[in-house]
Amino acid sequence: MFFTITLYISLAIFGLGLIYKVSTWFRYTVGVDARDVPPPQRVLAFVKGLTLTLFSPRILTLLKVFVLDVLLQIKVLQQDFLKWAMHMCMYYGFTLLLLMHGLDKIVTSALFPNYYPTVNPFLFLRNLFGILIIVGIGIAIYRRFILRVARLRTSPMDVYAIIILAIIMISGFLLEGTKITSYSKFQDMVEEYTIQADEEELRTLEAYWVAKYGVVSPEVKAPFDAETLEAGQEAHEMSCVECHSRPQWGFTGYTLAKITKPAALLLDRANASSILWYIHFLACFIGLAYLPFSKMFHIFTTPLSLLANSVMEKGRSDPANIATRQLLELDACMHCGTCSVQCRVGVVFEAMHNANILPSEKIPSVKALVAGKKLNGEEIRNIQEGLHLCTNCFRCTVVCPAGINLQELWFNVRETLLEKGEPEFLVLSPLSLYRGLMKESLELNYYPDPINLALETIYPTGIPLEMQDRTAPLVPSANGWSSTLHTSVQAKTFSQCFSCVTCTNACPVVRNYPNPIEFVGMLPHQIMHAAGMGLWDLIFSSKMLWDCLGCYQCQEHCPQSVRVADVLYELKNMAITQARKKLVKQIER
Repeated sequence: MFFTITLYISLAIFGLGLIYKVSTWFRYTVGVDARDVPPPQRVLAFVKGLTLTLFSPRILTLLKVFVLDVLLQIKVLQQDFLKWAMHMCMYYGFTLLLLMHGLDKIVTSALFPNYYPTVNPFLFLRNLFGILIIVGIGIAIYRRFILRVARLRTSPMDVYAIIILAIIMISGFLLEGTKITSYSKFQDMVEEYTIQADEEELRTLEAYWVAKYGVVSPEVKAPFDAETLEAGQEAHEMSCVECHSRPQWGFTGYTLAKITKPAALLLDRANASSILWYIHFLACFIGLAYLPFSKMFHIFTTPLSLLANSVMEKGRSDPANIATRQLLELDACMHCGTCSVQCRVGVVFEAMHNANILPSEKIPSVKALVAGKKLNGEEIRNIQEGLHLCTNCFRCTVVCPAGINLQELWFNVRETLLEKGEPEFLVLSPLSLYRGLMKESLELNYYPDPINLALETIYPTGIPLEMQDRTAPLVPSANGWSSTLHTSVQAKTFSQCFSCVTCTNACPVVRNYPNPIEFVGMLPHQIMHAAGMGLWDLIFSSKMLWDCLGCYQCQEHCPQSVRVADVLYELKNMAITQARKKLVKQIER
């Protein structure tokens, strides 16, 4: 009764969790694409897209990806053999053990009518699959806690997954070992399966099981004569051989039985097998109920992500399906850390200690954001910082073994945050160049809004210089920024500028406009000269400061070795820092 009730409870939680998870793929949206498409319409778009794919040549692509990337996990193998071995051991061990042993009454019994868990090949395979999982867990622990792969961070979700799997496997093997040596279990078997056996026959059967099957009897002890063992073998073949293979085939459980043999009678009297049975099945049921909410859910979602990304392409696929796929991808992340190891700005994390700079660590934050969880100002800023420091190099997308289009995901999450109305100053920097490249993906009326909001927050006069109908006052500002600028080696060089205009002539931004002053406000050499005069309001009101691409052409051509690009970067940082401080004060009020 206890087993049945807990099984149905865990199945119910698993089912509800699965329904909830799948529903989020159609209910939530990342970015501006398909934000106005209702869930029913997205479900219909999914069904339509799936049908068209299955009945088109793209089915061959799905089959190829299924074999190479899902079954063989070639992408993981190409990156790291140790990680590939871990994935293969845990993936196949878990899947096959679940199908053959966990669902034996549904799957194995249906395929093999004469199935018994204690006969071969099932006894051997159960141990083999279990050992695969143990090996996988061992490799995972080694990589995370001993090898300590760079930027591979261990989250509580990783620890929970390892602990639950370890408890299931260790308790299962110990249960098998105690059953092998248990005298009470042998007695239960005799009472249930031996019919019309006399006392002498039972004694010889017990002797045979003590000698050959590892049972520890309180009365019958080795050695045994050949005649007794022969009689016991006859009784065994008559009553037991059809449902019991030699325990040595269960090599892991048998090894543990040998180790615990000296304490077997004590364990049997303590009813250890029953205790381990409860521990094992409770751990299994907890793992089953927790599965849709845990990291292990990627066992199901990662193959779906790989298959979906192999046949979907932005611009060709239905935007509703793109939005659904991105929510699926959030659940497909296995937190393996491959993207973080390869991330080009990962070194920045070591200096700034903002975990959201690492791609794999952004995923949990993005999940919370998309789910509508209330995040405080600091959490939002950390996410924004991590997203906008991304250089859009596509390396994370290329190396992701789950096939997640991370580049597209980061872009859409940026837009989600920008929609919230908080000014993000990094949209003014070259780090947001990708947003300009993706301009066609955004509504024309929407595209400039975040930029204008950031500019309005930074400009001391409220509007850009080129939009003003008055001349900015040429009076040095008494705000202390001059002394701040002089603190760095880069900034000190601007005093060497004598306005030769070389930097302006080399600037690709200036060359892009027929009348650059009309569009950018001030030219690079003018900014250097204004910095020397302390005209900060004039500098920060110039769009040139924010349109700078950071190409370093100005700095490389300067005959005076003025570090023009570095000065511009520092000026941006100063302006953003001051604007952020002002913004924080406004929010606190």
